[in-house]
Amino acid sequence: MYHGGGGFIHSEIYNMPIWLRLFHINKINEWNKKQQEEMDKAKNKGKSNPKKVQGPNITPSSTYNF
Repeated sequence: MYHGGGGFIHSEIYNMPIWLRLFHINKINEWNKKQQEEMDKAKNKGKSNPKKVQGPNITPSSTYNF
């Protein structure tokens, strides 16, 4: 099965009817598109709310105390 990381071997595809071959190709394409959309959403989620990096809230003194 495709979703489990496996697939079809050559002889299975060769002997498979064309309508069934096209069905599997369309299902695999749909699954890949959904995965790509989820990845794009996750990537854009991190970019949508950029926070400004700030340093510590300390005002430097003009003189050094040794």
